[in-house]
Amino acid sequence: MPGSELYEQFMALHSRDGGLVMPNAWDGLSALMLADAGFEAIATSSVALAATLGRPDGRHQITRDEHLEHAGLLGRLTGLPVNGDFEDGYGERPEDVAATVEAAVEYGLAGIGIEDTSGDPGRPIRDFDEAVERVRSAVDAAKGRIVVTGRTDNFIQGRPDLDDTIRRLTAFAEAGADVLYAPYPPDLDALDKIITAVTPTPVNVLVSPSDRVLSVAELQKAGVKRISLGPWLYVHAMGALDEATKALVAGDLASAATGISFERIGELLARGKNQAKTQPANDCKKEDD
Repeated sequence: MPGSELYEQFMALHSRDGGLVMPNAWDGLSALMLADAGFEAIATSSVALAATLGRPDGRHQITRDEHLEHAGLLGRLTGLPVNGDFEDGYGERPEDVAATVEAAVEYGLAGIGIEDTSGDPGRPIRDFDEAVERVRSAVDAAKGRIVVTGRTDNFIQGRPDLDDTIRRLTAFAEAGADVLYAPYPPDLDALDKIITAVTPTPVNVLVSPSDRVLSVAELQKAGVKRISLGPWLYVHAMGALDEATKALVAGDLASAATGISFERIGELLARGKNQAKTQPANDCKKEDD
């Protein structure tokens, strides 16, 4: 699908009543399970991807090419729009961010997130002007072919400054970002202020505000247009594995021998293989086998 058509398809999910729930996959099988459940778009998770490779997130430990191959695989297997959780856009210069966006378009991604993080624990959030310039560079490179999400990680990085968060998100919108995102606002009141300040630009929320977990319906009523899960489905799966290994250590084999059937896995993988065969050759950089 040409980039402009994919852009329109993905943006339409944000503009309809209720918006969309966009869960994050971490490998081929998890992506296929989400597609089979009926989700209309999925995303990568930089946290989950890094963990599967035994590396920390947010420290420039994952390369752009690794993330592109990963995101491209999820798209080829499912045929769904894929949003790439691409940290700060890979690279120190705005030109590097633009190159990442161009590459994401080539890999057939529907969306890409650009954070204001730096990868430096001593200065985790980039200065305002630098952060805005990087989002603007992403938008200029996108040219209406891929949905650009401008994201500030103030709350995650221990900077509970709502005014600065709104200032950054507003500036990202003015720079042309299609979607805005500030993970874990402290409460529903803060979320409401963010949504009001940046309307009509769609806002993504990661699960819920920090103080309590709301339902999908409650977040939609608040005006949220996209709900993502970040690493939480991966964490949930790892929690089940942790419980099974504890039972195994205690000698309980039965608890470790549960889960979905091999038949179910085979069915999903066959579906993914068939879907990948339907993808035009120029929509992917590498065969999935």
